[in-house]
Amino acid sequence: MATTADFRNGMTISMDGVLWSIMWFQHHKPGKGNTVVRSKLRNVLTGAVLEKTFRAGDRIEEVRLEHRPIQYSYNDGEFYYFMDQQTFDQIPLAAAVIGEDQLKYLKEGMECDGLVHGERVIAVELPFFVTLQVTQTDPGVRGDTATGGTKPATLETGAVVQVPLFLNEGEMIRVDRREDKYIERAK
Repeated sequence: MATTADFRNGMTISMDGVLWSIMWFQHHKPGKGNTVVRSKLRNVLTGAVLEKTFRAGDRIEEVRLEHRPIQYSYNDGEFYYFMDQQTFDQIPLAAAVIGEDQLKYLKEGMECDGLVHGERVIAVELPFFVTLQVTQTDPGVRGDTATGGTKPATLETGAVVQVPLFLNEGEMIRVDRREDKYIERAK
């Protein structure tokens, strides 16, 4: 058990059986009364944000989460299956656990980071930069810079990003999946 004096950003705690990650906290001593700790917590599973005030010295249950390498194998229509790189077990995960923003960049054979609590994977983090093939894009027309010199391109996973006019179908590119942004041609 930890207390509010042990709070730090990124710390994971359990309240009422739900895992929360501390995003921000501040010790506050009002003019009258006892010291309190204001905090902003994020639900590890759903991403929901909660603002909560604790009394100084309150006991909380700290949770240790482990990062484990996992590899995406396939999708059967309902679940996405990953292979644990240490135990070689198959791990079925629902789309909600992975997140819609990450699903559009998920490719078979991709190495990911699994967040493990106990023996259960509770979250998946894809690499920040992914290399994907351009499957559909319009040809760039010389002098067509009214749109800032970019055009939409559909990638092999179905994601659409803005790319420079000189890129063609079949080329491999690196994308920052956090910002849906083209970085460079893949080498």
